[in-house]
Amino acid sequence: MSEMIRIAVDAMGGDHAPAAIIDGCVQALSIRNDIQLIFVGDEKQIGEELDKHSCSREHIRIIHTSETIGMAEHPVNAIRTKKDSSLVVGMKLVKNKEADCFMSAGNSGAVLVGGQLIVGRIRGITRPPFASLIPTEKGVSLLLDCGANVDARPEHLLSFARIGSIYMENVMGVANPSVGIVNIGAEEEKGNALVKDTFPLLREDGVIRFIGSVEARDIPFGGCDVLVCEGFTGNVVLKMYEGTASMLLKNIKKSLMSSLMGKIGGLLIKPSLKGLLTTFDASQYGGAPLLGLNGLVVKMHGSSKAQEVKNTVIQCADFTERKINDKIQAYAQSLKGDADNIS
Repeated sequence: MSEMIRIAVDAMGGDHAPAAIIDGCVQALSIRNDIQLIFVGDEKQIGEELDKHSCSREHIRIIHTSETIGMAEHPVNAIRTKKDSSLVVGMKLVKNKEADCFMSAGNSGAVLVGGQLIVGRIRGITRPPFASLIPTEKGVSLLLDCGANVDARPEHLLSFARIGSIYMENVMGVANPSVGIVNIGAEEEKGNALVKDTFPLLREDGVIRFIGSVEARDIPFGGCDVLVCEGFTGNVVLKMYEGTASMLLKNIKKSLMSSLMGKIGGLLIKPSLKGLLTTFDASQYGGAPLLGLNGLVVKMHGSSKAQEVKNTVIQCADFTERKINDKIQAYAQSLKGDADNIS
């Protein structure tokens, strides 16, 4: 058997923890037998949830913690004061090489702060971005940053573009991925100061394949493989994307159930509709990795249910297998003297 992939799981983070977290992780164990799950959190609660599942505990380990960081807590204060929280202890496992990766649906700010202060940044990467795969007509695009850096400089966006290209090529198998900058128009002169200053850096870079600006309306149609922006814009795009998909699904169901003919039609198209809706379900791609750290940290939605948790476990295993962190580290080292300038 190949070497086990050790995945530390924040069992207490998220709106539906620990039940949904345990459920999703157990489902993942039935898919891959080369992972070890290290549940970090209240041992009693974790044990009670595991007892609800008929699964072997051979690949499960529990580390008890006495504290939990709430969703509304101040990130820096929480990381500094709650040393025995599931989030802090889980990240320390990655820092100390006792786990290959850490996943959490908990406090986003605490994940960001903890990732940088505890796990630490790769030398040369000063602004690790949250990167999220979003479904498109052509497959998926990688959107970064999705909220880690609400303010950024042009050189940071260039770094995001390069890191995103590495991810798409090595995780998603996209050869020579295209890169676009999220903008309010296709013309180079459009946009705010950040976009205007970043555009020439992306255009003149010899590492990425830059195709220019991408408007928000083009994103669902697969305008490019890697979408670059600062965290404020990225988070707005991501949340609007998710909200629109949810609204459409709700209204399609409502329309089909509003009449007898609609119900009959719904039965006829159900298989095709189910496949279509699955394609545009972002949760199937797992969480958003914080790229550029010394270890893998993945943030799931706070409202994550078992499906997203399961897919995030698989995502963590794939990410670790393909040594994406090593590739990003090699990129950072290749910058040499320019590392601080473009990261």
